[in-house]
Amino acid sequence: MGNALLRFLCGCAGGGGGGGAASANETQFPGPHRGIAALGHDLLHFDITSQVPEGLSQHVVSSKKAQANWYKKLLEAWREAKPPPRTPEEASRLVIQTLKRHQKADVEGLLAFYGLPLPLTLSEVSAPAPSKPEGVKYELHTLPVDAKSVADGDTITVYVDTADPRESGSVPREVHEAAIARAKARAVRNYQKADALQKTIVDAGYRVISSSNNDEILARKYRIRLRGIDAPESSMPFGKEAKEELVKLVQGKGLKIYVFGDDRYGRCEHMLKKGLAWHYTAYDQRPELARLEKQARAKRMGLWAASDPEKPWEWRKDRRSNGA
Repeated sequence: MGNALLRFLCGCAGGGGGGGAASANETQFPGPHRGIAALGHDLLHFDITSQVPEGLSQHVVSSKKAQANWYKKLLEAWREAKPPPRTPEEASRLVIQTLKRHQKADVEGLLAFYGLPLPLTLSEVSAPAPSKPEGVKYELHTLPVDAKSVADGDTITVYVDTADPRESGSVPREVHEAAIARAKARAVRNYQKADALQKTIVDAGYRVISSSNNDEILARKYRIRLRGIDAPESSMPFGKEAKEELVKLVQGKGLKIYVFGDDRYGRCEHMLKKGLAWHYTAYDQRPELARLEKQARAKRMGLWAASDPEKPWEWRKDRRSNGA
């Protein structure tokens, strides 16, 4: 039982698990990049336990000792890659380049195990990726957002699954070890130890979250401030309404967040249209945001129903001046 929990928590079935690569990956790592996520987690698992995935031997011809040698090389290559692979094609190229002196049957078997493209298919033309707004440094794909994670009308705390390709290569080893130890403690009903380990994980900026089907996910925490707007603080007039509106927009949804860029789904624009936020011109001069605020003012929507609503940045400045 302990070993099964350990393998699940790390995402270390890696497509093996006795049922074949595709079905296991689809179950444990949903989404188009599940093969990368499974490989990343198997490498982390190998780093901690020196064990290769169960079921891999069904796809390759070499011994487990040889397999361990591959994973050692792949782990080093994965860590040196800046950034780590983000698409199936990038992951395939890393595997092929790292194991180029090994048997062709082993390399192709390893790729098939993770559902990654084989050498002959890497040259196929992929569909062009959607263009990102100017200034975006990276994007996050979050787990479903809880209503309690919305602090006010422009701030959300979100969690990203560490199986995500962007996260899988950067989770601190002590966090993984604490998550594994926590799963073992819960398996034997040692909840006091499990809670202490959860605190260790939380203090490092991560959390173990229960999913809708009672699985446990190790996730990284991010605090997100919506770009281009400044909503009233919770204790200000219309602060409650702004928070409630943002909760309605994000509760229960997995979000795609552009960091240092536009919000693709228009949540900033929505809050301005509702008259529940100011256009924060000190940090964002987009004319479309200024236009939306002007329209809300003209319609006297939300906070603009007041003749002279207090600006949140002035409210914060007054509280600092008064020592509040």
